[in-house]
Amino acid sequence: MQQDTALLAPELVTFGESMGLFTAQDSRGLEYASTLNKSFGGAESNVAIGVARLGHRAGWFGALGSDPIGTMIYKAIRGEGVDVSRAVLSSEAPTGLMIRENTAGKSSVYYYRKASAASQMKAENLDASYIQGSKILHVTGITAAISPSALACVERAMDIARSAGVKVSFDPNLRLKLWTLEEARSVLLRLAEKADYFLPGLDELKLLYDVEEDEAVFAELSRLNAVSIIKGGPELTYVLEHGTLTEVPYFKADQVLDTVGAGDGFCAGFIAGLLKGQTTVEAVRLGNLMGSMVIQAVGDWEALPTWEQVEAKLERKTHIER
Repeated sequence: MQQDTALLAPELVTFGESMGLFTAQDSRGLEYASTLNKSFGGAESNVAIGVARLGHRAGWFGALGSDPIGTMIYKAIRGEGVDVSRAVLSSEAPTGLMIRENTAGKSSVYYYRKASAASQMKAENLDASYIQGSKILHVTGITAAISPSALACVERAMDIARSAGVKVSFDPNLRLKLWTLEEARSVLLRLAEKADYFLPGLDELKLLYDVEEDEAVFAELSRLNAVSIIKGGPELTYVLEHGTLTEVPYFKADQVLDTVGAGDGFCAGFIAGLLKGQTTVEAVRLGNLMGSMVIQAVGDWEALPTWEQVEAKLERKTHIER
């Protein structure tokens, strides 16, 4: 008996660069560390894993090197229930790497991604039907920053989605180690105009719009057609929808162990909320809860909770150890 492929299509489609992640296990920093912890990270694959753990079909694609790190990443994402059928293992370029150190309470990241397999993605290789079959396309400014051809992929994917009535979610994820502020500003603000949901941080917006006051940021955002979700307010997330500004409070974290991945957790929660039929504000509330849960454990994606864990948190259920 044949299954209806439309029923199996990912509800969320996202793509970008996922890299091998090596973290120094020594507070003295990378220079003196004798051991490194191996994992992987990538904003888009983090979001895909988060959405899958919350009970929705997610698809991620991108290019990885046909090397041990690339195959590790490919298998791990697939193992999380994310569809990777459009991902590519390239024999012509390596998987990108990032190395992280934590010293004096601060995290620093060093990238080794120039000429990586992901940076060579081309718009003409996109599977339009894969994007058209989804409900939400999620893209980030990181992919736009890694190469001109990757930027062309982002723009082409957004155009495909919009023409098919697929909602577009865009997180600018400003990374000034990848390009200058001037370069980023012209590209990211242009992409924001193509989005249905724009998910920037408040500090990012002040840099992109070159303003200092929150009111000036909101005035700039009001010119967009997108619903703007502004992260990083004073203990809250702002929602600017149809000219109305709503404040959605954070969830209190019992402890903060690792803030890396909080933004991706938020995006995953927000997108999953939309897929569950929630209003924008309800979906932002779920995103806030995801962000709060992620920072209470260590890891880029490992700490992303399941829907059962989220429900338990919402219902204040007590964990029974034995």
